[in-house]
Order: sequence, then structure tokens, then C-alpha cells
Amino acid sequence: MNNEIKNILESVKQGDMSVDDAMLKLKNEPFKELGYAKVDTHRMVRQGRGEVVYGEGKTSDQIIGIVDTLINAGQETIIITRLSPEKAAVLSKHHDIDYNEAGRIAVAGRFPEPDGLGRIVIATGGTSDIPVAEEASVTCRALGNEVLRLYDIGVAGIHRLLANREHIMQASVIITIAGMEGALASVVGGMADCPVIAVPTSVGYGASFNGLSALLSMLNSCASGVAVVNIDNGFGAGFMASRINHMEAKK
Repeated sequence: MNNEIKNILESVKQGDMSVDDAMLKLKNEPFKELGYAKVDTHRMVRQGRGEVVYGEGKTSDQIIGIVDTLINAGQETIIITRLSPEKAAVLSKHHDIDYNEAGRIAVAGRFPEPDGLGRIVIATGGTSDIPVAEEASVTCRALGNEVLRLYDIGVAGIHRLLANREHIMQASVIITIAGMEGALASVVGGMADCPVIAVPTSVGYGASFNGLSALLSMLNSCASGVAVVNIDNGFGAGFMASRINHMEAKK
């Protein structure tokens, strides 16, 4: 929550501002108009997490302008996804960023201390799935989660997965990332007692159809408790895993 909103709430608490005036002030500036973007400065208030910047298709100057706006609005952690190394180099001259080249994802600001209910386990079928896994991992960490990576434990050598069954059993949420036939999600889903988020990747030979084969396999999983996000969408899986890991009962 940004400093301006804190000041408004403090004014209401101290009797210096009416509830109606506070509501009007909050409604008046829900976004910042930049011409090329309407930056959502109230997303932290509505959803508990600030806006995320999708870097692909944006110029370096546009990304810098959006990040500037979010920082000025009080957002302490800003995730920039699908960010090329070239654009990351330009952005780093203006802001202190942590850039993960494998996952093409950067974080401007600070990584918060983990405050989730438990640990998120990120498992990949193969080494080729790591870029998507790194996008998911950075997302989870930037949203305040403890993360354990289990890479290259696919069903082609299932003993590798079984050797990590203790980590699977203790996870709060599991993200399974695999291409080709995408079988890892079903196997993990049959072992775990927590939500499993499956991410199909575009890894594989011709008949994998750039991830469509894995996507359909995961959608048709016979294991209960498996949900599926879009092809190569490590960010989406990480964000959903964080939501689950921060769930509280609403009374």
C-alpha cells in the first residue's frame, strides 16, 4: 500500500478527513496516464500485489517510464517479465534491478521476506524446461514465498522424482513444468496432497506442436488437484502458486 493511501487512512483515523472524502480521493486517481500506458497504481490496494510489467513489445523507454511511475506510487517490488538482455541492460542504468537472464525476468526494488504458509516446490521434467521454471521461481520469490527448485526429474528416469518424494510430500504448492508428453504433472499429482499447477512448455519434437501436446495431456490428467496454465507461462503459475500459499480464511 503506497504512502499516499496510508496518509489518507491516518487522516480518517485522526478525524482530519471524512470517510466520504477519503473514498472520493481514492477513486479519483486509480491509474496514471502516460500516453502509451495507463499504469494501475491501485492494484496493490485491490489485490494485495502491485502491477506487473510485461516487457515484450515495449520499448526500453516505455518500460522505464512505467517502472518510474510504480516506484513513485510507492510500489516496493516491481516484476518485469519477458525482458530481453538488451532492455535489461538499459533498465539497469536507471534502476537497481535483479535480472534473471534464463527466465527473462527482472525485479526492480527489493525481494520481500517469505511470509507464505509454506514452501513452493518447482519441478521440471528436463533441463530444457528451466527457463520457464526460472520465470516461475523469480515470480514466487518476488511475491514473498520460499521456493525449492527440483530440476530435471522427469518420468524418463522416474527414480529421480521418487528420490525427492519427501520434498513433494512437504510442499504447500507444487509447480510442475514439462514439455513433450507432459506426464510429470500427473505423476506428481498422484503423489502430493497439495495443489499442483501444471505448466506445459514448448519443448519437444515436431508432434509436440510447440507445447500443445503437453497442454492437452495436462488438461486430461487423471490425477485430482491438478490445474493447468498456458504454454510457457511460468509467471502465471508462480503468481497463482503465491496466491494459494497466502490464502487465509475469510470470515
